[in-house]
Amino acid sequence: MSMMGELKFFLGIQIVQTAEGIQIHQMKYAKELLKKYKMEDAKPMKTPMHTSCTLKLEEDSPAVDKKTYRGMIGSLLYLTASRPDIMFSVCVCARFQVEPKEVHLQAVKRILRYIKGNTNLGISLRRSQNFSLLGYCDTNYAGDRWERKSTSGGCHFLGQCLVSWTSKRQSTIALSTCEAEYIAADNTAAISISKNPVLHSRTKHIEIKHHFIRDHVDRGTFELVYVETERQLADIFTKPLKEDRFVWIREGLGLEFVAGQ
Repeated sequence: MSMMGELKFFLGIQIVQTAEGIQIHQMKYAKELLKKYKMEDAKPMKTPMHTSCTLKLEEDSPAVDKKTYRGMIGSLLYLTASRPDIMFSVCVCARFQVEPKEVHLQAVKRILRYIKGNTNLGISLRRSQNFSLLGYCDTNYAGDRWERKSTSGGCHFLGQCLVSWTSKRQSTIALSTCEAEYIAADNTAAISISKNPVLHSRTKHIEIKHHFIRDHVDRGTFELVYVETERQLADIFTKPLKEDRFVWIREGLGLEFVAGQ
């Protein structure tokens, strides 16, 4: 092993090191992606998905080329390595890779149009003496209009640095907001269940595997704390948001424009 200087590029990810910390971005990859799919001159969008967007499987829309659609999804998923702001919208569009339709393709192109407006956006990891682990989690109850499954989302900070994020449709259909939020460890009702060892009629049907939350609370591994909706950073991983709300959370996650670009 030999020292080859300061790390600046690794597997498509660009690294900028400063006295304040590190910034990770994929500007070069994003520009190549736009060029590959002929979106270089597309009109930029402020958000990756419109708040009224409700995609479903059986859309009354022409079919599109599966290979192209899957290629676009795969490319965008790789971009989420440094762009948590597109995580939810990409994951939603990824559900339709078996039989993609024109309406699904247009949703993917909107994500690319959003990227067009901020290719130089990246995650800032600032120096800090704080090494506490803090997580945010949220759920959108029955957000999937087709299967009525809820969407869970979350992110974790090590100190002030965002280190992980996720957006995932729950594998089972939650029968109440309480159940959906317990699976996602979200909301006051879910926190109450995690602290109450008594199973009653509203919660006894919840799968045993989800009670690992209660077990870890009992062990003192972590503590669940309620977060007001206005301060819930995980909101961006469960549903499409309006521009002002979207930008506020994006900044809260530590996404900043690359200096000098």
